[in-house]
Amino acid sequence: MVYKFRVILDTEDDIFRDIAILEDDTLEDLHNAIVNAFDFDGMEIASFYTCDDKWNQEDEISLFDTGDVPGEQKIMSDYVLSDILDKENTKIIYVYDFLNMWTFLVELAAIEEITAGETYPSLLFTHGIMPDGAAEKHFEADMNDEIYGEFEDDLDQDDLDMFDNDEEGGHFEDYGFEENWN
Repeated sequence: MVYKFRVILDTEDDIFRDIAILEDDTLEDLHNAIVNAFDFDGMEIASFYTCDDKWNQEDEISLFDTGDVPGEQKIMSDYVLSDILDKENTKIIYVYDFLNMWTFLVELAAIEEITAGETYPSLLFTHGIMPDGAAEKHFEADMNDEIYGEFEDDLDQDDLDMFDNDEEGGHFEDYGFEENWN
């Protein structure tokens, strides 16, 4: 069977590519197809993330093993597409180049029969021109979040006083450091 994906760049402009790939190809094959479809040089690291129906990120599947024990972590080449994506699980997130954070929403749009004479993976359709740089990501913390409140509650005035810097050099001297150590 052939999986047909719509790969959408997470930006305000409509920029997407439609890709056909075999169901028994790996996530690494899909990674390579996306890199080629969006004209990246392929020299950056990337990861896929499983997600729910609302695009909430779950488990990371990286291009390379980044675990503490070599071989313990499964990577893109270890996952066949049909093991992760099917008619019920159609969404996955792809991030390319962690410095620029090119983020893509990848959705399985169709599962079809193989077309005789067709080469896979193949780029079926392109829409939109890639911007010069990735969209800027805005990460905001709500000061009323529970996690912030947990940390705030754990601090008492004595803890905060430790960081005060008085005329004698503050509490740096308490730990054997001089204020102007260099």
